[in-house]
Parts: sequence; structure tokens; C-alpha cells
Amino acid sequence: MAHTRDSIAAAVEAVIPGARSDLERLVRIPSIWADPAHAADTEASAAAVAELAGALNPANLQILRAEGGAPAVVAQWPAPEGQPTVLLYAHHDVQPTGGDEHWTSPPFEPTERDGRLYGRGAADDKAGVMTHLAVLRAYEGKPPVGVTLFIEGEEESGSPTLPQLLREHHELLAADVIVIADAANPAVDVPALTTSLRGLVDVVIDVSLLERPLHSGVFGGPVGDALTALTHALASLHDEKGEVAVPGLHANTGTDAAALDIPEAEWRAEAGLVEGAELLGTGTLAERIYHKPAIAVLGIDAPSVAQASNVLLPRARAMVSMRLAPGEDALAAREKLAEHLRAHAPWGAQVTVEHGSGVAEPFSLDANGGAYDAAKRAFSEAYGTATVEMGIGGSIPFIAEFARTFPGAAVLVTGVGDPASRWHGIDESLSLSMFATGARAEAFLLDELRR
Repeated sequence: MAHTRDSIAAAVEAVIPGARSDLERLVRIPSIWADPAHAADTEASAAAVAELAGALNPANLQILRAEGGAPAVVAQWPAPEGQPTVLLYAHHDVQPTGGDEHWTSPPFEPTERDGRLYGRGAADDKAGVMTHLAVLRAYEGKPPVGVTLFIEGEEESGSPTLPQLLREHHELLAADVIVIADAANPAVDVPALTTSLRGLVDVVIDVSLLERPLHSGVFGGPVGDALTALTHALASLHDEKGEVAVPGLHANTGTDAAALDIPEAEWRAEAGLVEGAELLGTGTLAERIYHKPAIAVLGIDAPSVAQASNVLLPRARAMVSMRLAPGEDALAAREKLAEHLRAHAPWGAQVTVEHGSGVAEPFSLDANGGAYDAAKRAFSEAYGTATVEMGIGGSIPFIAEFARTFPGAAVLVTGVGDPASRWHGIDESLSLSMFATGARAEAFLLDELRR
């Protein structure tokens, strides 16, 4: 095809209806790799992605996996003479639904409402998968640069075997530019390059105060209970303003990305805060979301209200999750959290703090250089709005892994989500207009990267 912006835009527009149809097909597959009951569905999802990629006549098409890992699809279109190679990443696995009964429409039955496509994975990240495939279709399987399509299958489980895949298939996956379509834009009509992500660690605190349950009337007063002791320790994690109170943690405020304006009223509405609920912390919303640590208690082992009886509990446990500001060391921060919890359990309680299963290092990059400039031009032209740089409060641990494994490659973190997409939440959705615009932007980017 001729490499003019008008012809590229027209080609993308022509393939979007089919791409949307195939996106719906992928959404119907409940590829929840984290749930062993859906292992076969994740295999079916990988097979469907491989089939779609294979229709574009790649020179190489494989479904790969590390030992014990999920299926990942790799397809390659070799670079024309003298042109760079671009790795296009997305993932085909999805989060659990959080309870099908809470959704307005069934989570694995894609449904359009008010210009948005609702369904689990519609935004995160099967939209990324189909954005890449739509661009390759627009170029009729003959992109102007080399393309390696890499669709992972276990991102929502923390990509545990991705480092092994990258090591074992280093030459296969090597590229000059890596485009990771697993992020979001600040608004439907505002493109963004994600330049920072918070890290993530978690711990389990176990508090013991008694050898056995005791009658609360006979012993209550001089004898405490483990659940109350646990809540004292958990309450110490924040100060009176809601700031994280664990000493020694890093905060990366004052960056350019922190200047991004986030209207508080819209943020409160999107979060679903109840009337009168206060926002935690200080500083701009962007600073609090992207560049400061955050702590949440994700679960407590204790009797439910329905099962409660008049006894003092001998033991209680809780899982504590902490997001980390860019620039923090994840393992050091986890130890600071553990030390704080051990120091703040009252009444001589016995405390153990176990490390959780996942560690995600925070990530930041300096979005300067040829590939970043090309992306800013391409995205601004496609959206008709200046491209912004922004952080993300969530964690994508594999990005740092890509940067370490391929230190010479430029890493571009993009995506077609927006604040209304509700990634990981109930009623996840994709703006269909942004899906089309995002595909056009990525097609322009491949054209911009031509030498």
C-alpha cells in the first residue's frame, strides 16, 4: 500500500469493523489463566489469536510457553531491507469477573452501550491484541518495518514465566522498538505515552495473642484479642491525613507527569465514592495516583459477622498490599512495610510477617529520542490532540523486564483504555471510537519509524 497518511487512515478505517467483530470473538473466551478451571479457555484464546495472526501470512508463527506457563503467541513479518524491527506486545488473558451477577450485562457476552463495548477483556487487553492485528491488516500483512507480534497469556497473574520466555527466545523477540499496548489514555480524545508505573509488593501479617479462644465475658478487659491487635497495627499504616505512614518510603513528586490535570469531581464519580467520603493524602491527584506510595488491606482472616460468637480470638491475619513510587526498590520497601507492622502490633502480641508471592518493580523512562518523537508525532496526528506523558498508578511488572532484557530498545507504553474503562473492575468497557483512533495512531507510528 502507498505510504501516505490518507491512504493509511483509509485502510485502517476499512478494517475496523472486522477487527471489532474479532474483538468480540476474543471477549467471549473466558481466558482467566489465574483460575485453573479456565486453563482450557486460555489455550483456546491463544489458538484464536494465532489463527487471526496466521491469516496475515507471517513468516513465522508459534505458540510458545515456558515450563508451567501460559501459551503465548509469536508471529513475525521480517523487516524490509534497512528497516527496524518493532515488537508489538499485548496479552490475551483476563482478570476474573468479580462476580458475574454484579455486571450490567454478562461479562463474556460483549455488549455495546452508548458507544462503548462492555465485557471482560474488552479493554484489558484484548483491545490491545486487536489494535495490533488491525494495523497489520491495514498494511495487508506487509508493514513498512519489521514486526514481531508477541501476545502473552499470563500478564494478569504477574507474568511469572515471562523472564524465562525472554531468555529462551531472546533472538526471536529482539527488536529496535517495543510497543506495549497495555496502558491507557487520560481521556478518549487525548493520547498518552506512559512514562512511569508504580511498583507492587504485598505481605501477610499474622497476629497471635492467645493460646486458644476465651470467653469474652470471663476474660475480656485485661485480656485482649488478636483481631483488635491486628486492627491497631493496620491502622498505623496511615496518618490522620491518609498519607502512608511507613517511614523511609520514596515519593517521586514534582515530575512533569504529575502536572497532568485530573478533575476531582470526575475522579470521585468514577471511583464511586459514597457521599461524604474523603480523598486520602495530600498533593495533586496525579501525584497521589502516580508518584506516591499507597497501602490497602486486601483481606482479613477472621470470623464473619454471621459466624461470630462471644469469644476473644487467639489469632488473626491480613494481607496488606503496597504500591510503590517510581524510584523505589521493591524488596527494600517490602521490608520497611514488614518492620512497621511488627513494630506496631500492640500488647506484646506475637507477630509474623510473610512475604507475598508477587514483586513488581516500579518503572520510569525518559521519553526522549527518535522512537519517542515518532510516537508523539504519530499519535498527535491521529488524535488531533497533543500527546501527553503520564504515569499509571497500577503496576505492569514485565515492562522493567523488557527494558532489562533488551537495553538497546526504545520502550513505548501505549493503550486504548481511558478512565471509564474500569480495568479489572465490574462493567469493564472500551470506547469504540478510541479503538479506531488508537489503531490509526499505531499504523501512523509504524510509518513514522520507517528509515
